[in-house]
This record gives sequence, structure tokens and C-alpha cells, in this order.
Amino acid sequence: MTDPNVPPTPPRDDRPEVVHHTTINNPPPSGGGGGGGFLAFLIGGIVIVLIIVAVVLLNGDMGTSDETNVDLNVDVPTPSMPEAPSLPEAPDLPTIEPPTAPAPAQ
Repeated sequence: MTDPNVPPTPPRDDRPEVVHHTTINNPPPSGGGGGGGFLAFLIGGIVIVLIIVAVVLLNGDMGTSDETNVDLNVDVPTPSMPEAPSLPEAPDLPTIEPPTAPAPAQ
């Protein structure tokens, strides 16, 4: 920490006005960066699942080795509804004249 009782030093003249920064990129160590194993495992699993799905969908004769004639009776008797009592007649609607708009002024 600097002493607040010491007068400030004058600026140095040996420093350039423009300071150039240099960036040094260090390559990763030669042993590999790691982290790629899980991604390879995941992509490999997806590829295997897609192959299995393709084999199942594209194998058209799987499970249909012989033809059999099956005759099913699908006629189902429907229950009859009891007769409903007759409804009263609806009243006549009143006649209503449509609204009129005033004529535009000229």
C-alpha cells in the first residue's frame, strides 16, 4: 500500500504512448481434452436405435407367415329407446322490423 503522505511521482518518460497487447494461445495438452467420450457414446446409441427402428419398420413380412380367413360377426343389437312424450308446440315469434339508417346528407 502506498503512503498518502508521499508526494506523487512524476510520469515516466520511458513508456510508449501506445501499448500493444500480445495474445498467446496455448494448445491443449497432447493427451486430448476429454469430454468427447460421452458424446460419442450418445451418438452411437442413437444410431443403433435408428437401425433397430428401420429393421422393424422395413421388414414387411415379419409376423405374417400364413393367411387365415377369419369371419367375424360384428352385428350388435342396439337397444330400443322408449317413446318420448310429445313436446308442446313452440309459440310464434313476433315480427320485428329491421333497423333503418338515416340517409346521408348531400
